Amino acid sequence: MTAKRPMTLTQKILYAHAIHAPADGLRAGDIVRIKVDWTIASELAWNGMDKTYEALGRPKIHDRERFYLAVDHTVDPVTLATDPRAQKLANLSRDFAKETGLRHFYDANETILHTRFYRDLVQPGEVVLGADSHTSSHGGLGAFAIGLGGADIAVAMVLGESWTEVPEAIAVEYRGKLQFGFGGKDIILKTLGDLGRNTVAMERSVEYVGEATRAFTTDTRFTIANMTAEFGGLNGIFEADEIVATWLTGHRRSHNDGARYFRADPDAIYAERHVIDLDALVPQVAKPFSPDNVFGVSDVIGMNLDGCFIGACTTTEEELVLGGLLLEAMMANGHVSKVTRNRLVVPGDLSIAATLRDAGLMAAYERAGFRIAPPGCSMCLGVASERASEGEVWLTSQNRNYENRMGKGSLAWLASGATVAVSAPSMTLVDPRPFLGTIDQDRYARILGRTAHINVPEIRVVEPTPVDSGVRAATEAAEPTATSTPVLKGGVQRFGANIDTDAIIPGEYCHLTELTALGEKAFFHVRPGFAARVREGGSIIVAEEAWGSGSSREQAVWALKGAGVQVVIAMSFAFIHKRNLVNEAMPYLVMRDPEFYAAATDGLEVEVDLALGTVRVADRTFQAETPTRIVQALSREGGIVPAIQAHGPEVFERLTA
Repeated sequence: MTAKRPMTLTQKILYAHAIHAPADGLRAGDIVRIKVDWTIASELAWNGMDKTYEALGRPKIHDRERFYLAVDHTVDPVTLATDPRAQKLANLSRDFAKETGLRHFYDANETILHTRFYRDLVQPGEVVLGADSHTSSHGGLGAFAIGLGGADIAVAMVLGESWTEVPEAIAVEYRGKLQFGFGGKDIILKTLGDLGRNTVAMERSVEYVGEATRAFTTDTRFTIANMTAEFGGLNGIFEADEIVATWLTGHRRSHNDGARYFRADPDAIYAERHVIDLDALVPQVAKPFSPDNVFGVSDVIGMNLDGCFIGACTTTEEELVLGGLLLEAMMANGHVSKVTRNRLVVPGDLSIAATLRDAGLMAAYERAGFRIAPPGCSMCLGVASERASEGEVWLTSQNRNYENRMGKGSLAWLASGATVAVSAPSMTLVDPRPFLGTIDQDRYARILGRTAHINVPEIRVVEPTPVDSGVRAATEAAEPTATSTPVLKGGVQRFGANIDTDAIIPGEYCHLTELTALGEKAFFHVRPGFAARVREGGSIIVAEEAWGSGSSREQAVWALKGAGVQVVIAMSFAFIHKRNLVNEAMPYLVMRDPEFYAAATDGLEVEVDLALGTVRVADRTFQAETPTRIVQALSREGGIVPAIQAHGPEVFERLTA
């Protein structure tokens, strides 16, 4: 059956996975149940997921061949040997993998969550839900991939399905020709610098299009899709094309039977279209504390650095290889590295480490003064043994430069792996362009396995057929739970825009699951004494745009509950965090009226009627937006776990009936 409504690429993939979909296709705003191909998580996420799984009674998981678990966020050889928190998290994941007989379990320092999954498992056209915001990475191969909180992923792991509101979409069109040595990091930083974080992409699907994309490698696409999380998008996605099919054929040993190649309709509806010209692209650098605080490298050349880090999930094999080749050339031409311990390279997977070692590039990193660590998130999260010290300036190829991201008081400057590599010997920021011309491009291609003898596969573009469409079987809607909704009163704690989950609960406290303990650590670095202010009456948060952006960590919601916050009111919420608020029955209101924000000053007592969705400030009453019916239903049930306990495997069928 061919859908009649014009659909975007994301909408077509969702339609192909839809249960009881409209016969004529999907459009933005539809609430749809979807079958899920993969659920993925790390040990840090599993810590919270296990709490949900236990509450559900530890049922049989839907498909043990389709849950992927990697131990990567908190582990390195030092923490595994000395840190009881890291040991506990790793062992919790190991025990679950053994309990359920997981096929795709990767133990500590084998890989980074997204690296192995992208390289070995995900297929074009699949639906991937991950307990990590950078699950968006897998849109690089043409999958619909989104990050959600651990409760959502635990439920999808058990049921094999989930629900979503079909997003609006924007198109980001790349034009021009990319010069050798430029990859995904420079492109996405340019995009963030031009368009802004949490602006045009906020809660939307981002479809990357344009003739320039036809030449993007799969690694380049991965990095752009990965940092769609920083852009603010629900997901980022490229059309899977001959470049993807060729890479799959050459990289994977088995035939890719599961790949489905969809195309957006020519008349698909995009809320906005933005053009980025790559002809004049220069190396990009993002200053602290936002990934859209972007400048051309010429503006910051010569800045002194305390450290250089090449690693994290966003840093691909091609970046690591190019960085090694640049260092090899620099050392051969007489460059001498300043003595420091603060150079670190962390390949994203053991297979990438083997590639670097076989090509002699691991030795090049070592000659340039880099320490080499096994795969893991490492300094990007700043919760294992490798951290930046307070006040240190690090140039890093990771994806986030929020306050305290690499360690308390750290200053992270984002750049490509190439820019970090050429800057490392002198420990000053250097433009990589003069060095790129020294690279043997044929050798670079051979190291990456990009040889001419691989035949370009013929791909067959398909149209989506939903899992089930038409009239649904007779199903009783869930009976509304008879609960009284209180009128809340409390003092305001004001926040600005783009308050990220790293700020709400720092990564070093995400091992905690007890609400009170998490509440005491809420806003630990950026607003000391937050929990005490709540206890004194400041229990109503009023924030501006993009509350809860960044990480998918549901501990951010638990911290708010543990501190005693009654309700969060904001102009807009990051998609994942909003789902977490719903799943954990934490009240929130979307309020867009600027007069409300002028009136609701810090410390002022306000009155919130959750049933009516109104907030009374002094003598005025302001009306918030009405949430969707499924959000209302989950809120009435008390969150996702009570909803499943009440309705069982038919929970989404009943709540959407």
